[in-house]
Amino acid sequence: MGMRHLCTGSGGTGGNDLNFGAFLLMPSPSALPHAEIYARGVEIAQAAEALGYDGVWLAEHHFSNYGYLSRPLIMATHLAAKTSRIRIGTAVVVLPLHNPLMVAEEAATIDLLSEGRLDLGLGRGYQQYEFQRLGLDLEDSRARWEEAIEIVTRAFTEESFSFQGEFFSFPETTVLPKPYQDPHPPIWVVGQSPESIDGAVRRGFNIVTGGAAFPIGRIEERREQFDEAVIRHGRKGQLQFGIQQKIYVTESEGEVVKMAEHGLWNMRVSLSLRLGREQVERGRVTDVPIENEPSIEDLVDRHFLFGTPEKVSEKLIRLQEKLRLDHLNCDFWLGDMPQEKVLRSMELFAEQVMPRVQDAERARAPSPAG
Repeated sequence: MGMRHLCTGSGGTGGNDLNFGAFLLMPSPSALPHAEIYARGVEIAQAAEALGYDGVWLAEHHFSNYGYLSRPLIMATHLAAKTSRIRIGTAVVVLPLHNPLMVAEEAATIDLLSEGRLDLGLGRGYQQYEFQRLGLDLEDSRARWEEAIEIVTRAFTEESFSFQGEFFSFPETTVLPKPYQDPHPPIWVVGQSPESIDGAVRRGFNIVTGGAAFPIGRIEERREQFDEAVIRHGRKGQLQFGIQQKIYVTESEGEVVKMAEHGLWNMRVSLSLRLGREQVERGRVTDVPIENEPSIEDLVDRHFLFGTPEKVSEKLIRLQEKLRLDHLNCDFWLGDMPQEKVLRSMELFAEQVMPRVQDAERARAPSPAG
Protein backbone atom coordinates (compact mmCIF):
# COMPACT_ATOMS: atom_id res chain seq x y z
CA MET A 1 0.00 0.00 0.00
CA GLY A 2 1.57 3.26 -1.13
CA MET A 3 2.05 6.38 0.95
CA ARG A 4 -0.18 9.35 0.48
CA HIS A 5 -0.59 12.78 2.04
CA LEU A 6 -4.06 13.46 3.36
CA CYS A 7 -4.55 17.18 3.82
CA THR A 8 -7.26 18.68 5.99
CA GLY A 9 -7.50 21.96 4.12
CA SER A 10 -5.29 24.74 2.85
CA GLY A 11 -5.09 27.58 5.28
CA GLY A 12 -6.39 31.02 4.56
CA THR A 13 -7.19 30.58 0.89
CA GLY A 14 -10.97 30.77 1.18
CA GLY A 15 -13.62 28.47 -0.23
CA ASN A 16 -12.92 25.58 2.15
CA ASP A 17 -15.31 24.36 4.79
CA LEU A 18 -14.23 25.00 8.36
CA ASN A 19 -13.09 21.73 9.95
CA PHE A 20 -14.36 20.78 13.39
CA GLY A 21 -12.54 18.68 15.96
CA ALA A 22 -13.57 17.35 19.39
CA PHE A 23 -10.88 17.92 22.04
CA LEU A 24 -10.15 15.49 24.85
CA LEU A 25 -8.41 16.76 27.98
CA MET A 26 -10.28 14.25 30.18
CA PRO A 27 -10.41 16.29 33.42
CA SER A 28 -12.08 15.24 36.66
CA PRO A 29 -12.24 17.71 39.57
CA SER A 30 -13.89 15.03 41.72
CA ALA A 31 -11.30 12.41 40.70
CA LEU A 32 -13.68 9.85 39.23
CA PRO A 33 -12.49 6.26 38.73
CA HIS A 34 -9.86 6.19 36.01
CA ALA A 35 -11.58 3.48 33.99
CA GLU A 36 -14.73 5.64 33.88
CA ILE A 37 -12.78 8.65 32.63
CA TYR A 38 -11.18 6.66 29.82
CA ALA A 39 -14.48 5.03 28.86
CA ARG A 40 -15.95 8.52 28.57
CA GLY A 41 -13.10 9.57 26.29
CA VAL A 42 -13.66 6.64 23.95
CA GLU A 43 -17.42 7.28 23.88
CA ILE A 44 -16.87 10.94 22.98
CA ALA A 45 -14.47 10.02 20.17
CA GLN A 46 -16.90 7.51 18.70
CA ALA A 47 -19.76 9.99 19.04
CA ALA A 48 -17.67 12.61 17.23
CA GLU A 49 -17.19 10.23 14.30
CA ALA A 50 -20.90 9.33 14.18
CA LEU A 51 -21.90 13.01 14.30
CA GLY A 52 -19.63 14.04 11.43
CA TYR A 53 -16.78 15.82 13.21
CA ASP A 54 -13.54 15.87 11.23
CA GLY A 55 -11.21 14.88 14.05
CA VAL A 56 -10.68 14.07 17.70
CA TRP A 57 -7.72 15.71 19.43
CA LEU A 58 -5.85 14.41 22.47
CA ALA A 59 -4.06 16.48 25.12
CA GLU A 60 -1.01 15.46 27.15
CA HIS A 61 -0.83 16.21 30.87
CA HIS A 62 0.78 14.46 33.80
CA PHE A 63 0.39 13.91 37.54
CA SER A 64 -2.85 15.79 38.24
CA ASN A 65 -6.59 15.52 37.73
CA TYR A 66 -6.47 18.55 35.43
CA GLY A 67 -6.14 15.98 32.66
CA TYR A 68 -5.87 12.21 32.85
CA LEU A 69 -4.69 11.78 29.25
CA SER A 70 -1.01 11.27 29.99
CA ARG A 71 -0.11 9.20 26.89
CA PRO A 72 -1.89 10.71 23.87
CA LEU A 73 -0.05 8.59 21.29
CA ILE A 74 -1.13 5.39 23.04
CA MET A 75 -4.70 6.69 23.20
CA ALA A 76 -4.49 7.65 19.53
CA THR A 77 -3.64 4.06 18.62
CA HIS A 78 -6.63 2.78 20.58
CA LEU A 79 -9.02 5.32 19.05
CA ALA A 80 -7.75 4.59 15.55
CA ALA A 81 -8.81 0.97 16.11
CA LYS A 82 -12.17 2.03 17.54
CA THR A 83 -13.03 4.33 14.60
CA SER A 84 -12.87 4.14 10.83
CA ARG A 85 -13.08 7.65 9.33
CA ILE A 86 -12.31 10.40 11.80
CA ARG A 87 -8.82 11.87 11.97
CA ILE A 88 -6.88 11.43 15.22
CA GLY A 89 -4.82 14.41 16.37
CA THR A 90 -2.62 15.25 19.32
CA ALA A 91 -3.14 18.63 20.96
CA VAL A 92 -0.44 18.37 21.91
CA VAL A 93 2.44 15.99 22.55
CA VAL A 94 4.76 18.00 24.84
CA LEU A 95 7.89 17.36 22.81
CA PRO A 96 10.56 18.51 25.33
CA LEU A 97 9.36 15.81 27.76
CA HIS A 98 10.26 13.00 25.32
CA ASN A 99 13.03 11.47 23.29
CA PRO A 100 12.20 12.82 19.81
CA LEU A 101 13.33 9.64 18.03
CA MET A 102 10.70 7.67 19.95
CA VAL A 103 8.04 10.31 19.23
CA ALA A 104 8.81 9.96 15.52
CA GLU A 105 8.63 6.15 15.72
CA GLU A 106 5.34 6.14 17.61
CA ALA A 107 3.73 8.78 15.39
CA ALA A 108 4.73 6.93 12.22
CA THR A 109 3.37 3.68 13.67
CA ILE A 110 -0.01 5.25 14.43
CA ASP A 111 -0.09 6.85 10.99
CA LEU A 112 0.48 3.45 9.38
CA LEU A 113 -2.04 1.60 11.52
CA SER A 114 -4.71 4.25 10.88
CA GLU A 115 -3.87 4.43 7.15
CA GLY A 116 -3.01 8.11 7.24
CA ARG A 117 -5.48 9.52 9.77
CA LEU A 118 -2.94 11.10 12.14
CA ASP A 119 -2.49 14.83 12.72
CA LEU A 120 0.58 15.41 14.88
CA GLY A 121 0.26 18.38 17.24
CA LEU A 122 3.46 19.26 19.09
CA GLY A 123 4.14 21.86 21.78
CA ARG A 124 6.79 23.11 24.20
CA GLY A 125 4.77 22.66 27.39
CA TYR A 126 4.15 25.17 30.13
CA GLN A 127 3.86 23.36 33.48
CA GLN A 128 6.89 23.47 35.75
CA TYR A 129 4.96 20.98 37.88
CA GLU A 130 5.24 18.35 35.12
CA PHE A 131 8.81 19.14 34.07
CA GLN A 132 10.13 18.92 37.64
CA ARG A 133 8.66 15.47 38.15
CA LEU A 134 10.37 14.23 35.01
CA GLY A 135 13.72 15.66 36.07
CA LEU A 136 13.63 18.51 33.54
CA ASP A 137 13.81 22.30 33.71
CA LEU A 138 11.03 24.29 32.06
CA GLU A 139 13.57 27.02 31.26
CA ASP A 140 15.25 24.61 28.86
CA SER A 141 12.02 23.83 27.01
CA ARG A 142 12.63 26.16 24.06
CA ALA A 143 16.17 24.92 23.47
CA ARG A 144 15.06 21.28 23.85
CA TRP A 145 12.18 22.02 21.46
CA GLU A 146 14.48 23.43 18.77
CA GLU A 147 16.60 20.29 18.80
CA ALA A 148 13.70 17.86 19.13
CA ILE A 149 11.57 19.30 16.33
CA GLU A 150 14.50 19.08 13.92
CA ILE A 151 15.06 15.46 14.91
CA VAL A 152 11.39 14.51 14.45
CA THR A 153 11.11 16.02 10.99
CA ARG A 154 14.43 14.55 9.85
CA ALA A 155 13.38 11.14 11.19
CA PHE A 156 10.26 11.32 9.02
CA THR A 157 11.98 12.49 5.85
CA GLU A 158 15.59 11.20 5.81
CA GLU A 159 16.69 7.62 5.33
CA SER A 160 19.35 8.01 8.01
CA PHE A 161 21.07 10.84 9.87
CA SER A 162 23.16 11.67 12.91
CA PHE A 163 22.73 14.53 15.38
CA GLN A 164 24.95 16.38 17.83
CA GLY A 165 23.22 18.84 20.16
CA GLU A 166 23.19 20.11 23.71
CA PHE A 167 20.36 17.80 24.78
CA PHE A 168 20.26 15.05 22.14
CA SER A 169 23.16 13.35 20.41
CA PHE A 170 23.33 10.08 18.48
CA PRO A 171 25.34 8.45 15.69
CA GLU A 172 24.05 7.57 12.23
CA THR A 173 20.52 6.27 12.76
CA THR A 174 17.71 4.97 10.56
CA VAL A 175 14.26 5.55 12.05
CA LEU A 176 11.66 2.91 11.19
CA PRO A 177 8.87 2.86 10.27
CA LYS A 178 8.25 5.86 8.03
CA PRO A 179 4.77 7.47 8.09
CA TYR A 180 1.91 6.46 5.82
CA GLN A 181 1.40 10.09 4.79
CA ASP A 182 4.05 11.58 2.55
CA PRO A 183 6.28 13.19 3.67
CA HIS A 184 4.73 12.94 7.15
CA PRO A 185 1.46 13.62 9.00
CA PRO A 186 0.34 17.27 9.06
CA ILE A 187 2.21 18.92 11.94
CA TRP A 188 0.41 21.42 14.16
CA VAL A 189 2.18 23.70 16.63
CA VAL A 190 0.75 25.76 19.47
CA GLY A 191 1.25 29.43 18.61
CA GLN A 192 0.81 31.74 21.59
CA SER A 193 3.51 34.30 20.76
CA PRO A 194 4.88 36.01 17.65
CA GLU A 195 8.12 34.01 18.03
CA SER A 196 6.40 30.62 18.15
CA ILE A 197 4.10 31.49 15.24
CA ASP A 198 7.01 32.70 13.10
CA GLY A 199 9.07 29.60 13.85
CA ALA A 200 6.19 27.27 13.00
CA VAL A 201 5.35 29.01 9.73
CA ARG A 202 9.01 29.08 8.72
CA ARG A 203 9.13 25.30 9.11
CA GLY A 204 5.83 24.80 7.28
CA PHE A 205 3.71 23.81 10.28
CA ASN A 206 0.04 24.60 10.93
CA ILE A 207 -0.92 26.79 13.90
CA VAL A 208 -3.47 26.25 16.65
CA THR A 209 -3.98 28.94 19.27
CA GLY A 210 -6.56 30.26 21.71
CA GLY A 211 -7.99 28.78 24.88
CA ALA A 212 -10.14 30.08 27.70
CA ALA A 213 -7.60 32.59 28.97
CA PHE A 214 -7.52 34.39 25.62
CA PRO A 215 -10.40 36.73 24.72
CA ILE A 216 -11.33 36.97 21.07
CA GLY A 217 -9.38 40.20 20.60
CA ARG A 218 -6.14 38.43 21.56
CA ILE A 219 -6.82 35.67 19.05
CA GLU A 220 -7.28 38.30 16.32
CA GLU A 221 -3.72 39.43 17.05
CA ARG A 222 -2.51 35.84 16.58
CA ARG A 223 -4.27 35.67 13.21
CA GLU A 224 -2.55 38.87 12.09
CA GLN A 225 0.83 37.53 13.22
CA PHE A 226 0.17 34.29 11.32
CA ASP A 227 -0.75 36.17 8.12
CA GLU A 228 2.38 38.30 8.38
CA ALA A 229 4.57 35.22 8.90
CA VAL A 230 2.94 33.44 5.93
CA ILE A 231 3.86 36.38 3.67
CA ARG A 232 7.34 36.69 5.17
CA HIS A 233 8.18 33.02 4.59
CA GLY A 234 6.36 32.56 1.27
CA ARG A 235 3.83 30.04 2.65
CA LYS A 236 0.62 31.46 1.17
CA GLY A 237 -2.05 28.79 0.71
CA GLN A 238 0.08 26.07 2.31
CA LEU A 239 -0.78 26.25 6.01
CA GLN A 240 -3.80 26.15 8.28
CA PHE A 241 -4.82 28.36 11.20
CA GLY A 242 -7.01 26.96 13.95
CA ILE A 243 -8.16 27.80 17.44
CA GLN A 244 -9.40 25.89 20.45
CA GLN A 245 -12.51 27.07 22.31
CA LYS A 246 -14.66 25.89 25.18
CA ILE A 247 -18.13 25.14 23.83
CA TYR A 248 -21.46 24.28 25.37
CA VAL A 249 -24.66 24.17 23.32
CA THR A 250 -27.96 23.85 25.14
CA GLU A 251 -31.66 24.31 24.44
CA SER A 252 -32.01 25.85 27.92
CA GLU A 253 -30.54 29.32 28.43
CA GLY A 254 -30.82 28.76 32.17
CA GLU A 255 -28.08 26.13 32.00
CA VAL A 256 -25.46 28.40 30.52
CA VAL A 257 -24.16 29.99 33.74
CA LYS A 258 -24.14 26.68 35.61
CA MET A 259 -22.14 24.95 32.89
CA ALA A 260 -19.77 27.92 32.59
CA GLU A 261 -18.69 27.20 36.16
CA HIS A 262 -17.22 23.90 34.94
CA GLY A 263 -15.23 25.85 32.35
CA LEU A 264 -14.06 28.25 35.04
CA TRP A 265 -12.54 25.29 36.93
CA ASN A 266 -10.57 24.34 33.84
CA MET A 267 -9.36 27.90 33.33
CA ARG A 268 -8.33 28.42 36.96
CA VAL A 269 -6.38 25.16 37.13
CA SER A 270 -4.68 25.75 33.78
CA LEU A 271 -3.58 29.24 34.75
CA SER A 272 -2.40 28.18 38.22
CA LEU A 273 -0.26 25.44 36.64
CA ARG A 274 1.02 27.88 34.03
CA LEU A 275 1.94 30.51 36.62
CA GLY A 276 3.50 28.06 39.08
CA ARG A 277 0.82 28.72 41.72
CA GLU A 278 -0.68 25.25 41.70
CA GLN A 279 -1.86 23.60 44.91
CA VAL A 280 -1.82 19.83 44.40
CA GLU A 281 -2.45 17.13 46.97
CA ARG A 282 -2.38 13.48 45.93
CA GLY A 283 -2.86 14.53 42.32
CA ARG A 284 -5.88 16.77 42.94
CA VAL A 285 -5.44 20.41 41.92
CA THR A 286 -7.23 23.16 43.82
CA ASP A 287 -8.98 25.67 41.55
CA VAL A 288 -7.46 28.79 43.08
CA PRO A 289 -9.06 32.04 41.82
CA ILE A 290 -6.70 34.02 39.60
CA GLU A 291 -6.14 37.75 40.10
CA ASN A 292 -8.39 39.79 37.80
CA GLU A 293 -10.06 36.69 36.42
CA PRO A 294 -13.14 37.30 34.25
CA SER A 295 -16.60 37.01 35.76
CA ILE A 296 -18.85 34.16 34.67
CA GLU A 297 -20.79 36.62 32.52
CA ASP A 298 -17.59 37.86 30.88
CA LEU A 299 -16.46 34.30 30.23
CA VAL A 300 -19.73 33.52 28.47
CA ASP A 301 -19.63 36.80 26.55
CA ARG A 302 -15.97 37.07 25.48
CA HIS A 303 -14.19 33.76 26.13
CA PHE A 304 -16.51 30.76 25.72
CA LEU A 305 -18.88 29.72 22.93
CA PHE A 306 -21.85 28.95 25.18
CA GLY A 307 -25.58 29.28 24.54
CA THR A 308 -28.47 28.02 22.46
CA PRO A 309 -27.74 26.68 18.96
CA GLU A 310 -28.86 30.01 17.51
CA LYS A 311 -26.60 32.08 19.77
CA VAL A 312 -23.56 29.83 19.36
CA SER A 313 -24.06 29.89 15.58
CA GLU A 314 -24.23 33.68 15.55
CA LYS A 315 -21.10 33.97 17.71
CA LEU A 316 -19.17 31.52 15.59
CA ILE A 317 -20.20 33.11 12.30
CA ARG A 318 -19.02 36.51 13.59
CA LEU A 319 -15.80 34.90 14.83
CA GLN A 320 -15.20 33.28 11.48
CA GLU A 321 -15.67 36.57 9.65
CA LYS A 322 -12.83 38.02 11.74
CA LEU A 323 -10.46 35.05 11.97
CA ARG A 324 -11.00 33.10 8.72
CA LEU A 325 -10.39 29.82 10.53
CA ASP A 326 -9.47 26.56 8.88
CA HIS A 327 -10.02 24.54 12.03
CA LEU A 328 -12.00 24.81 15.27
CA ASN A 329 -11.03 22.49 18.11
CA CYS A 330 -14.13 22.13 20.29
CA ASP A 331 -13.55 21.59 24.01
CA PHE A 332 -16.89 20.15 25.13
CA TRP A 333 -15.91 18.22 28.29
CA LEU A 334 -15.34 20.81 31.00
CA GLY A 335 -14.69 20.10 34.67
CA ASP A 336 -17.18 17.63 36.09
CA MET A 337 -19.77 18.22 33.37
CA PRO A 338 -21.97 15.11 33.18
CA GLN A 339 -21.38 12.89 30.17
CA GLU A 340 -24.95 13.19 28.93
CA LYS A 341 -24.56 16.98 28.86
CA VAL A 342 -21.32 16.70 26.88
CA LEU A 343 -22.84 14.32 24.34
CA ARG A 344 -26.00 16.39 23.94
CA SER A 345 -23.95 19.54 23.44
CA MET A 346 -21.88 17.77 20.77
CA GLU A 347 -25.06 16.60 19.07
CA LEU A 348 -26.67 20.05 19.01
CA PHE A 349 -23.45 21.59 17.73
CA ALA A 350 -23.17 19.04 14.92
CA GLU A 351 -26.79 19.14 13.87
CA GLN A 352 -27.64 22.83 14.28
CA VAL A 353 -24.44 24.88 14.54
CA MET A 354 -22.12 23.28 11.98
CA PRO A 355 -24.58 23.55 9.06
CA ARG A 356 -25.33 27.22 9.77
CA VAL A 357 -21.65 28.10 9.95
CA GLN A 358 -20.81 26.15 6.81
CA ASP A 359 -23.72 27.74 4.92
CA ALA A 360 -22.45 31.17 5.95
CA GLU A 361 -18.95 30.19 4.82
CA ARG A 362 -20.17 29.11 1.40
CA ALA A 363 -22.26 32.26 1.00
CA ARG A 364 -19.21 34.39 1.78
CA ALA A 365 -16.87 32.47 -0.57
CA PRO A 366 -16.19 34.14 -3.93
CA SER A 367 -18.04 32.70 -6.91
CA PRO A 368 -15.96 30.62 -9.37
CA ALA A 369 -14.58 32.67 -12.24
CA GLY A 370 -16.36 32.46 -15.57
